[in-house]
Amino acid sequence: MALSQPLRSILFVPGNKERMLEKARSLPADAVILDLEDGVPPGEKGPARATVRRALEGDAYGPQVILRLNAFSTGLAEVDLQEAFHPKLDAVCLPKAKGVGDFERLASMLETMEMERGLPTGAVDVLFMVESALGVLIAYDMARASQRVRALGLGGEDLSKDLGAIRTREDQELAHARAHLVIAARAAGALAIDTIYADLNDFDGLLADAGRAQQMGYSGKLLIHPAQIQPAHKAFGPNREELEYARRVVEAFEAA
Repeated sequence: MALSQPLRSILFVPGNKERMLEKARSLPADAVILDLEDGVPPGEKGPARATVRRALEGDAYGPQVILRLNAFSTGLAEVDLQEAFHPKLDAVCLPKAKGVGDFERLASMLETMEMERGLPTGAVDVLFMVESALGVLIAYDMARASQRVRALGLGGEDLSKDLGAIRTREDQELAHARAHLVIAARAAGALAIDTIYADLNDFDGLLADAGRAQQMGYSGKLLIHPAQIQPAHKAFGPNREELEYARRVVEAFEAA
């Protein structure tokens, strides 16, 4: 398995919430992240791995499936992968990535898991989360570390904390990082996925925020609630003018 486009909507699903994991099977998101990191309290990491594994052993998911590990600095990433890995995974998400060394360590782990499960080497893609000042500076190196690296995701909340920045609705504090990440990803042949929009009640704001990301070259957006899926699809899908132009091109080609 491997990630494929479109990746307009990538929804976080807490790994310790069995009901949410079950509901995610039929959601219209392009991909879901089964989360073992920030979405799971420290005392529930172990049970969450078992819950995610049971979910993956059940019926197939409609969306593509990504497993988010804990960062290497926590000492939990290895056991996360060992206990929750499943052949149904399309990708693994590594948070707070700090360099090519993180990829090499993760790649070695993935190769072992793929071999043990009878999968071809490189079957599982990688989504790196860029969530620190250092991560922004070395984003290009991480994106081009291997063809296995399918996308870079911008973690705006953690990045703001690392920068000591004040979060605002306009997101100007992330302007440079947003621009830098999409350039780094595209230069390396990877996709760029924009950060979450935290206000669950502001769909107009989400649509505008996602629209700006789409104009910059982002392929999709990280989401924290199923209600955000359709606005993301609207923002990252073709507009009426683009559809009409495409139809005219097809009609002209057929007429010729």
